[in-house]
Amino acid sequence: MTWLVVGLGNPGDQYVATRHNVGQMVIDELSKRHNVKFSTHKSRTSIAAFKLGFGVDAHSVILAKSLGYMNETGGPIKALAQFYSVEPAKIIVLHDELDIDFAAIRTKLGGGDNGHNGLKSLTSSFGGPDYFRVRLGIGRPMGQQDPADFVLKQFSQPEKKELPLFLDRGADVVESLIENGLDLTQSKFNS
Repeated sequence: MTWLVVGLGNPGDQYVATRHNVGQMVIDELSKRHNVKFSTHKSRTSIAAFKLGFGVDAHSVILAKSLGYMNETGGPIKALAQFYSVEPAKIIVLHDELDIDFAAIRTKLGGGDNGHNGLKSLTSSFGGPDYFRVRLGIGRPMGQQDPADFVLKQFSQPEKKELPLFLDRGADVVESLIENGLDLTQSKFNS
């Protein structure tokens, strides 16, 4: 059984460490954990693959990052899913979430896009929202800062200290979702 795990974010060095790219940061954590390297796929994505588990119960996992911008994620990810014959029910999307406190993580299946352009693009391309989401809390900006500006900034110094543990827990959530399902994962990790 193949799972496609997608980290949302924008390409380019100026975005790599921003809040909007936290989904891709978790993908990078998973690639380090499983000692796999990324290569470019014809779908305009960067991918890495590994097996999770052992023997006949092992799951094939494909980690993916779109090489385009957030609002163009749907096309490349749909092409990749079609290439590997992965249905939306076996797709996990990791993304930043303004409405959850920093470092909190929530998982769910389906739902709205809450104004998130990456989710909007994916839902449009797949013709529906029925894929898993790992919602990585980044909190809301203080005061009058525009949320669109806030997500494109790097994490604060105090947040950067907590970031490694946050990314590690994000990787744990993905593995749990694949191996244990949604209910067990929610009861263990939805803080």
